[in-house]
Amino acid sequence: MRFVVQRVESASVEIDNKTIAEIRKGYLVLIGITHNDTKEIADYLINKLIKLRVFKDNNEKINLSLNDVKGELLLVSQFTLYADCSKGNRPSFIQAADSEYANKLYEYIVNECKQKVQTVKSGVFGANMKIKLVNDGPVTIIMEK
Repeated sequence: MRFVVQRVESASVEIDNKTIAEIRKGYLVLIGITHNDTKEIADYLINKLIKLRVFKDNNEKINLSLNDVKGELLLVSQFTLYADCSKGNRPSFIQAADSEYANKLYEYIVNECKQKVQTVKSGVFGANMKIKLVNDGPVTIIMEK
């Protein structure tokens, strides 16, 4: 499982020119799921994500977590995080989990995050989405288990 975590001032998801999810200060998290991922792996990454301290404190030191700053989450599934570009010019997505399995884990992640963070928004699994964001820093962190 891979999380690409971007600290944002704001982020949104559009489908067919309509905004379906929007957050202010927090994390935009792109989520990739592979065949052998489990709820236990998801729990591990969720806990790391929630406790990740990359927001500035009063001394301008990166020291605060998402909940410390009352940050918001925008979770977006993205199977292309498991693209294999090692052969040729067309990526292979064979390492990405099949959509039924991935969707179940993605929904599990969304629901678990809602238990731990005040504001959690999400994209639509499998949809063609347009993501807009203002990356703060920029800070982008890849988390994997």
